[in-house]
Amino acid sequence: MPLYLDRHENLEGLTAEAAREAHAKDVAVQDKHGVKYLRYWFDEKTGKAFCLVEAPSAEAAAAVHREAHGLVADEIVEVSEGS
Repeated sequence: MPLYLDRHENLEGLTAEAAREAHAKDVAVQDKHGVKYLRYWFDEKTGKAFCLVEAPSAEAAAAVHREAHGLVADEIVEVSEGS
């Protein structure tokens, strides 16, 4: 399955707790879209977050965010895993 990395910019009020809660909401609805959210990273100071996801398409990955919490990514890029 394709692997995607998404980028969120300027998430106001971003905290470790908020990132954890958003990820949990993604996981709760991901199966409906054939998606698996794997990991996430965030920076509270800049309000940036990144998610790594296996998905059939970028659109499916975006649909999970849209349904789960509405925090749609600014960019979703298909990536290949390296070592």
